[in-house]
Amino acid sequence: MRRVGGAAAAAIVAMVAIGLAGSAAAAEGAFEKRSWSFNGVFGAFDKGALQRGFQVYQEVCAGCHGLEYIAFRNLTELGLSEDQVKAIAAEFEVEDGPDDEGEMFTRPAILSDILPAPFANDNAARASNNGALPPDLSLMAKARTGGPDYLHALLTGYEDAPDDVVLNEGMSYNLYFRGNQIAMPPPLDDDAVEYTDGTAATVEQMSADVSHFLMWAAEPKLEVRKRMGLKVMLFLLVLTALLYASKRKVWSRIDH
Repeated sequence: MRRVGGAAAAAIVAMVAIGLAGSAAAAEGAFEKRSWSFNGVFGAFDKGALQRGFQVYQEVCAGCHGLEYIAFRNLTELGLSEDQVKAIAAEFEVEDGPDDEGEMFTRPAILSDILPAPFANDNAARASNNGALPPDLSLMAKARTGGPDYLHALLTGYEDAPDDVVLNEGMSYNLYFRGNQIAMPPPLDDDAVEYTDGTAATVEQMSADVSHFLMWAAEPKLEVRKRMGLKVMLFLLVLTALLYASKRKVWSRIDH
C-alpha cells in the first residue's frame, strides 16, 4: 500500500508540475512569435526596418522614453551615413562644461554624445506622465520575456476594456501588459509618421519596425557575435580534425 500510495502521490505531483509548466508556457505564448530577420544563426538586422524603427522612436517614443546607452555615432550602424547622423545630432542641444569661467553651457550635439534624455530627471518625468515613470528603452528588448515579440504585441494590444473590467484613472487596457492596465496610452495610430522610404505607416508596420530597432538598441553587436560564433565553430571543427589525425599518426606506431 505504501508503494502504491507513494507512486500515486508522485504521479499527482508530476501532473500538477506539468500543468503549471503548461500554464506558464501558454501565458508566454499568448502573443505571436514573429519571424524576425535577425532570428537564427545566420540572422541579421534589416537596415530598412532599423531606419524606419528609429524614425518611429524619434517622432513618437522619444518624447517620453530615452536611450541612455546609445550615442549618435552608433546610428551609423543603421545604414545612415555619417553626414546624416551629424545632421540628426545637430538638432539637439546638450549641456557641456565647465568653461574657463566655471560655467556650464549648451552646444549642438556631436557624434560622441549620448542621445539626450527627454526629461531632466525622474521627478520631471513623473510630473509629466501622471506619476508614471517612462522606462528607458535601451535594453527593453532584452529585459522583457519574449523580447521584440512582446514589444510588438504590447504596441498592437490596445483594446477597449471588457465590460467587467474597471480601469483605474489614467490607465489604458492592453491585452499583453501584466494586469492588463497600462499607464501609457496607445502611442501609435495609422500614419502617425510619414516614412521616408514610402512604406505605409500602419500600426502593425510601425510596431514591427520600432521593435526591430529596439532589438538592435539592446544588442547592437548581435551580427558581430554571430559571425564570431561561426568562426569559432569552424576553428573548433578544423582543430578537432587535426587532433584526430595527430592521434592516429602517433598511435599508429604502437602495436596493439
